[in-house]
Amino acid sequence: METNRTRPGELPGEWSHHRTRRLRTTLLALTAAGGLLLTGCGAGGDGSNSSNSDASNRTGFPAPAVPSGGEQNGEQNDGQSSDADQDGEQTGTPADKIAPSPDYLSTFALDVDTASYGYARRTLADGERPDPSTIRPEEFVNSFRQDYDRPDGNGFTVTVDGARTDSSNWSLVRVGLATRTADSTDERPPAALTFVIDVSGSMAETGRLDLAKKSLDEMTDRLRDDDSVALVTFSDEAETVLPMTRLDGHRGQVHDAIDELETQSSTNLGAGVETGYATATEGLRKGATNRVVVISDALANTGDTSADSILERIADERRDHGITLFGVGVGSDYGDALMEKLADKGDGHTAYVANDADARKVFVDQLPQNIDLTTRDAKAQVAFDPETVAQFRLIGYEDRKVADDDFRDDTVDGGEIGPGHTVTALYAVKTRPGADGHLATASVRWLDPNTRAPHEESGQLETDALHDSLSSASPRFQVTTVAAYFADTLRSPEDNEGTLPGNPGLDELASRAHTLAKKTEDADVRQLAEAIDEASRMN
Repeated sequence: METNRTRPGELPGEWSHHRTRRLRTTLLALTAAGGLLLTGCGAGGDGSNSSNSDASNRTGFPAPAVPSGGEQNGEQNDGQSSDADQDGEQTGTPADKIAPSPDYLSTFALDVDTASYGYARRTLADGERPDPSTIRPEEFVNSFRQDYDRPDGNGFTVTVDGARTDSSNWSLVRVGLATRTADSTDERPPAALTFVIDVSGSMAETGRLDLAKKSLDEMTDRLRDDDSVALVTFSDEAETVLPMTRLDGHRGQVHDAIDELETQSSTNLGAGVETGYATATEGLRKGATNRVVVISDALANTGDTSADSILERIADERRDHGITLFGVGVGSDYGDALMEKLADKGDGHTAYVANDADARKVFVDQLPQNIDLTTRDAKAQVAFDPETVAQFRLIGYEDRKVADDDFRDDTVDGGEIGPGHTVTALYAVKTRPGADGHLATASVRWLDPNTRAPHEESGQLETDALHDSLSSASPRFQVTTVAAYFADTLRSPEDNEGTLPGNPGLDELASRAHTLAKKTEDADVRQLAEAIDEASRMN
């Protein structure tokens, strides 16, 4: 079976379209070469897995090593009419609203952010519909537990599965990546955490600084004696109120510093981040996980308010010492775009906390366990087979695009992922009528966090492995699709059924979510159902 007939250039969020007849001879040869590079197999959902550990200049799988630019073997990619038109179907359906792109690769940096979903739930609970610009579907999808197998050591497993929708020839395909289970706090490396805390006037609102202080107190009690904590505050200016302090014998000192935090005036987030990284660098611990944690409503109004400029000022610390940034958003008014960009470019991720339960989950349960990193600069690339696939679209990840020919360029920034995480990418895929055979190959590439050696893992999906309907797929797959459809609908307030094929609308999504909440007995899924209920009542 040929598994790798592809062309470079696909960017997430675009539709792909078939113009490859004159390429097949060349691509089949490349497929044969790529197949020789596969080693090992294992189960992965309804697809299969393959793993590789290689040098950074390896070529052949899943993408041919050719330059991007839209022209190959004399054929110009001019984006002619879509296959929906060629197949004789009517245009104007949700799936046809975005013009197709003429290649078969999709490449993006991994991301485990969840803030967009948390903030949307908070906004809906307050009786308002969230601004569509704050809706990032991948963060909705990645907010839920998944059913993927996990590796024994560092790196990823790859699961590829899918199900057909009610829309003709359209399926949803899930690419799932999972890291190893988080070690107990006794087994992980020590942590050196610099907390950068917003004490501007806007943080006086209930559920902001008070929630942050309570969370930090609880987390301090959960951390180990050999962990270290520093505290930086910022308002008009930034101040280090506690230098890097080993917790053994000094927890009372840390609690006292937290208790003394009080709100002041403006929000100079840039100064806070810069001072935070300086404090983290001064207290840097070799052999430990060094991380800056920014807690803020991100409503920057003083000093430097540009994420790019802020990050440029601390570029040396990030590059030379590998200090990652974790952004925790709070508040009913929240600077989502700024915090998300800081975390993405700061090699970290974001979460949003609206209440005590959210704060406990992030600070008490997740952060102490997931301090360690298992992969650096992780990127994914999915190659769709042009003989079976007519069009596809990656749902979300617009801000994490990577050029296809940079997939194996290990100098290009990817995502930093820790233990206990899963990363899910969902695709809408239109198969050709009567298509039978190989559908897609998904690969993930990462660097070992200690040796920086590159590794790859792959998984594949065949058309006969697609479930006949969404309802016949696993409960966790169904939760993924409900979350994606929900985000799609919130992103398209003028269209109750969104833009994705098979979106049934809010009322039906709510019904599915409630059923899944009972089936999974998962409180997170119940909260999803309640959020959809809130959105449905606003229509």
